[in-house]
Formats: sequence, structure tokens, C-alpha cells
Amino acid sequence: MKISDIMTTNVVTIPSSTSIADARRIMEAHHISRLPVVDKGKLTGIVTVHQLESVSPSKATSLTVWEVGYLLEKTPVKDVMEKEVITVTPDMTAEKAVSLAQSHKVGSVVVVEDGRVVGMVTTDDIFYKIVNPVLGLNEAGSRVCIRGGANSKALEEIMSIMNRLGMKLVTLHIEQQPETAERDVCVHIDKQDPKQLLSELKSKGYLTEERAR
Repeated sequence: MKISDIMTTNVVTIPSSTSIADARRIMEAHHISRLPVVDKGKLTGIVTVHQLESVSPSKATSLTVWEVGYLLEKTPVKDVMEKEVITVTPDMTAEKAVSLAQSHKVGSVVVVEDGRVVGMVTTDDIFYKIVNPVLGLNEAGSRVCIRGGANSKALEEIMSIMNRLGMKLVTLHIEQQPETAERDVCVHIDKQDPKQLLSELKSKGYLTEERAR
């Protein structure tokens, strides 16, 4: 899967001269929590709602409400924005982009092509467009996890049983057991009642668990 498959397009951007107050208004109006900062078509930074909140005067300040408002209206985001922006290209794989974001401990990456901002990928995009489909969330059926089933021989036997029972595979994912080398496989099948599959797997010596979807 490429970044272009999951990125949000039509990204709202602001110039670095935008005031903190205006940046907050734009975020609220568009229901977003981050804004790439673009000057003359070039990405120069990014500002998040957390950054804006951290630089806003606290409620314990001795400043009057008018003085606070004046500061927020006059302070440009260039004074508080993050200038080192993590960027990716539309043709980068989603896996590489996620790894990049995690290594830099950021919740989003800006997608740049030919020097222009063309999209953004956030943790929400990753969950809704990658994690949810992999886990089969909101898909009908049931989920069964098989202890130690994530090896070629076991997978072949599990798939054979499912085929014999006329069960369709919706999704499949592997889970690593903590502090062991054993890996489990979780299969999401199209049947609401997995009792037949559980019974067949038990007869073959597998330890199984039906998981809530």
C-alpha cells in the first residue's frame, strides 16, 4: 500500500505570518489539530494545536483578557512552529512512512511531491485505512485465534479445515506472544458462529480462543 492510497488530500495550510489566534480559528473551523506552514509554495514548518496551547498564556497569568488577546493576535506562528517537518512522498510505502513517523515520535507526516504539499497522513488515517481493514473491524463474521498457528504447516492445515467447512477468510493477522518466540494467528471468518471451526481445530490439538470483534 502506498501513501497516496491513504493520505488526506486538500490539506489546509497557512503562511508563517498567520497569527496564533487565526491559526486556532482555522483549526477549529476545519476540525483539525495541525497545520502545515507554507511560504511561497514551500513547506517551512508545521504547527499543532498542542503547540499553540503550550505557548498561550496560562489562566494564572496576570495579563488581562485584552492583553492576552492582543498577544495571540500579534504573535505569528513562525515564532512557535516546528521547523523540522517529517515528510514523505506519495509513492512511499505505508509501512516505511509509519516506521519513519514512529522513529521520530510524531503523529503525522506531510506528503510532498515536487516541492509542493499534496497531502498529509495522521494516526487516524493509519488506523482507519490500514489497521481497521487488517483487523476486519466492522466486518461481519467472527474471529478465532490459534495459539502457535503462525507457521507454514499450521496455516496450511487451518486453511484446509476452513475450506472443508465452507468458511470464507475475511482477514488474517499474526500476533507475537510476549517474551516468547511463539506466534499466534488470528483468522476472521465470514460465519457468525465459529463452533465448527473451534471443534475441528481442537481435535487437531490446537489451543484456540474466540475473540470479540
